[in-house]
Amino acid sequence: MHKAVGGFGGLRINSRLLIPVPYADPADDYTIIAGDFFNKGHTTLKKILESGRNLGRCDGVHINGKVAKGDGSDEPLFTMEAGKTYKYRICNAGIKTSLNVRFQGHTMKLVEMEGAHTVQNDYESLDVHVGQCFAVLVTADQEPKDYFVVASTRFTKREVTATGVIRYTNGKGAPSPKLPPPPVGWAWSLNQFRTFRWNLTASAARPNPQGSYKYGSVNITRTIKLANTAQKVDGKLRYAINGASYVEPTTPLKLAEYYGVADKVFKYDTIPDDPPAEITKVTMEPVVLNLTHRNFMEIIFENRETAIQSYHLCGYAFFAVAVETGQWSPEKRKNYNLLDAVSRHTIQVFPKSWAAILLSFDNCGMWNIRSEVWDRRYLGQQLYVSVVSPNKSLRDEYNMPESALVCGVVESMPRPPPAYT
Repeated sequence: MHKAVGGFGGLRINSRLLIPVPYADPADDYTIIAGDFFNKGHTTLKKILESGRNLGRCDGVHINGKVAKGDGSDEPLFTMEAGKTYKYRICNAGIKTSLNVRFQGHTMKLVEMEGAHTVQNDYESLDVHVGQCFAVLVTADQEPKDYFVVASTRFTKREVTATGVIRYTNGKGAPSPKLPPPPVGWAWSLNQFRTFRWNLTASAARPNPQGSYKYGSVNITRTIKLANTAQKVDGKLRYAINGASYVEPTTPLKLAEYYGVADKVFKYDTIPDDPPAEITKVTMEPVVLNLTHRNFMEIIFENRETAIQSYHLCGYAFFAVAVETGQWSPEKRKNYNLLDAVSRHTIQVFPKSWAAILLSFDNCGMWNIRSEVWDRRYLGQQLYVSVVSPNKSLRDEYNMPESALVCGVVESMPRPPPAYT
């Protein structure tokens, strides 16, 4: 809720010095954090959700916490020197609204996406869904004056736009009031997704090329389809995945596992891997999937609603191999990108559509899969996956810190001996 009223910030991760990046060093490195905002305070927003309603439409859009007036009095958010190229890291830190971002009079060269280097295509505008981050290069190759960077809402009945000023050094002239128009419809956004490609020859976190991992040739050991629905429970709105709407237990999930009392707090695998075609009943419970360490898995996000979805998986990067309309079936695998799908950690799912991701669950822990649309997450559209190392090795997972706070059913229990050696 705090994020809806300004409680957000950026954390920049730079490439290690010994690992080259596939583009020349930019003249400067800027960050754009854009998002929707609500005029109501966070306590009021919380009351709305707990009364069984969603948050409705946003009241506005900001860029780095500001909205330009456009009357010539605005201070610039960024400055550029003619002839030089700049890197912009663009993130949608809003709580429910997809944004389209564009630079007045300039094109963007996409170079990074959520920690991965991409094939460097040029774009007039980019759809940035909730929770997603891109990095682009922008060259100051226009007449030296002021220009707008523009962020406008997508897939909403009423378009809301925010602008920020980019100023050329020693430039003269206010930005043109004529803003570049946004795209129309979500088919455009779907087609843009299909242009995103992994840069197979570039290095990212390690010296070896990204493409050295041949994810397309790994056998799938388990397929899980996650279908979202919106239904009333006791007269109040709840969002669910496979018929289960998540509620927080009084004992944290990982604490229950550490203390060996998980059965007193939650049950594993209470939702089916393949949900029925029609979900008529919703339960409210903690949802935890028990996954096998290092299994290579396929997860299908199936959007059965008319609102766009955005999902995030904590602790992992996955390969977003397909986003398509309609219903998923095994025959759809022939359409997967098994060569150069971008490795990322968020994925959008369009209305009445599906998205497929592939990944190896090689990171032990208790990890959250959630809707990035905040009212959906708050009202149950999330779950956890538990990945436990069978070897009980510190190479795979650390022991619980001695300073860890405990509560719930484990509060008065003696601390267990370290589980990992």
